[in-house]
Amino acid sequence: MRNVTVLVACLFSATVSAADSHGEYIARISDCVACHTAEGGDAMAGGKKFPTPVGDIFSTNITPDKTHGIGNYSYEDFEKAVRQGIAKDGHPLYPAMPYPSYAKLSDEDVQALYRYFMHDVTPSATANKENEIPWLISARWPLHIWNWLFTDAPATAAVGSNSTDASAARIQRGAYLVEGPGHCGSCHTPRGMAMNEKAYTNADAQYLSGAMIDGWYAPSLRGTGMSEQELTSLLLTGKSKHAAVSGSMAEVVSESTQYLTDEDAAAIAQYLRSLKNAKPEPTRAGTTTASWSNSPQAGKVVYNRYCSTCHGQEGKGTDNNAPSLIHNPLVMVDDPTPLFRVISQGAETPTTRGNVSFKMPAYNGLLTEVEMRDVINYVRKSWGEGNGEVSQEELAGLKPATH
Repeated sequence: MRNVTVLVACLFSATVSAADSHGEYIARISDCVACHTAEGGDAMAGGKKFPTPVGDIFSTNITPDKTHGIGNYSYEDFEKAVRQGIAKDGHPLYPAMPYPSYAKLSDEDVQALYRYFMHDVTPSATANKENEIPWLISARWPLHIWNWLFTDAPATAAVGSNSTDASAARIQRGAYLVEGPGHCGSCHTPRGMAMNEKAYTNADAQYLSGAMIDGWYAPSLRGTGMSEQELTSLLLTGKSKHAAVSGSMAEVVSESTQYLTDEDAAAIAQYLRSLKNAKPEPTRAGTTTASWSNSPQAGKVVYNRYCSTCHGQEGKGTDNNAPSLIHNPLVMVDDPTPLFRVISQGAETPTTRGNVSFKMPAYNGLLTEVEMRDVINYVRKSWGEGNGEVSQEELAGLKPATH
C-alpha cells in the first residue's frame, strides 16, 4: 500500500511539474522577469525604473505576496490585468506593461501563467515604489480613453499574410509568439504621438517596421533577408553571422528568447520571413552618395587601426566573435544613430546557453570627433549599400539622444 501511495504521489508531482513548467515557459518568453525584477532585488518583486515622457514609473511586485504582490488575485483578476491592463482594484495600468500584446494570449497560456505565479514564484514582501510623475498628469482615468482608442479586444494572433499552405501552422505559431507573449512590437514598431504602437499585427505594414527606443534603433523585422538559421541563432544566442544584439535586445535574449524551444524559435523565424518588407523610408535630406568628402578614406585608416582586428579588413567578422559588417542591420539602416552608439559607447552580447559573451569596447574619448565621423562614414560607404555621408553637424546632434 505504501508503494502505491508513493507511486500516486510521484505521478501527481510529475503532473503538477509539467503544468507548472508550461507556465514558467510562458513567463520566460513573455519576458516577465526582465521588467519586474530590479537590480539586486527579489525575482518578480518589481521596482525596476522605466523612464517615460511623463516621468519615471516603476514595475510592480507580481509575486504571490498577499500584501505587496498579487497573492490576493483571483484568476479573473489576473486575466483582466494581463489582457486588459486593469488591476484588481480597477485602476488602469500604464501601457509600459504590454497588455495590448498580451491580449492575444490563449486561455491555456494565461491559466498556466496564473498557476505558475501563484504556486512556483517565491513570495516577496518588497513594497511597491511610487511612480515619479508630476501630480498634475498622474491621474489614471485618461488611460481608460487611451485603451479605448489604441487597444483591441483579445484575439488570437493571425497567420502571416504570405504564408504557404505547407508552413501555415508553423507561421501561425510564430505569429502568436511574436504578436502575443513576445510583444516584439513594443520595441520594433514605431509609436504615435500618444506613445501607442502604430500597429499590433501584420495587417498593417507599420508593424515591426523599426523604431528608436532608449537611444537604440530596433531595426525593422520585415524583409530582413536573413535566413531561418540566422534569425534562429539571433534569438537563441544573441548573434549570427551578420548581426549581434546589443542594448535592450541583449537583455531580451538573456532573460527570454534564449529559452525558446528550437521549434518555437524556428516558428518565429518563419513568421518573420513571411512578412513583406515595409515601404522604405525616404533617405535623410542632404545625404547622397554622388559626392563624398575625403572622410571615408580617412576613416579607413581609423578602421584598420581599431576595428579590423575583430571585424576584418573586408568587414567579414570572425566566427563566434565579432559579427560581419556586411548586411549588418546597424550598418544598413539609413539612420546613423545605432552605429554611432555602438562605436562610441561599446556593446556586449549576452551570455547564453549557446554563446559566450563578446564585448566591444567604447571608443568615445579615444577617437576624436573627426575620427568618429570618418570611421562611421567609411563603414557605411563600404558595407551600407549607399548610405549617405554623415556630417560633423549631424554627428554632434546625435550625442544628446544617445547619452
